[in-house]
Amino acid sequence: MSFTGKYELQSQENFEPFMKALGLPDDQIQKGKDIKSISEIVQDGKKFKITVTTGSKVLHNEFTIGEECEMEMLTGEKVKAIVQLEGNNKLVANLKGLKSVTELNGDIITHTLTMGDLTFKRISKRI
Repeated sequence: MSFTGKYELQSQENFEPFMKALGLPDDQIQKGKDIKSISEIVQDGKKFKITVTTGSKVLHNEFTIGEECEMEMLTGEKVKAIVQLEGNNKLVANLKGLKSVTELNGDIITHTLTMGDLTFKRISKRI
């Protein structure tokens, strides 16, 4: 299954508490909570390029399945991570105490971030 495509955010759960726990300033949280972000994924075999545009903020990460890479977090901090592919439709990574799971089902991508007891869930649809 290919992840390649553009996806628009449809809904999200626990945005504010999760961003607060990450240490994002309140003004950034307020600005970001109602913006429909666009995620663009380009998959070439085991190589991925992911660009998430939220208003004027652009987050860009590249990785190869199973290889260590440097990823930029929502806070702007860069951390080392290894992304694994589970089955043919789920990307899983652990980033500094944060578990990231991105699952593709048809035209819907569900991205779940878990940190301790807090879970942040984003659902995006292919456009």
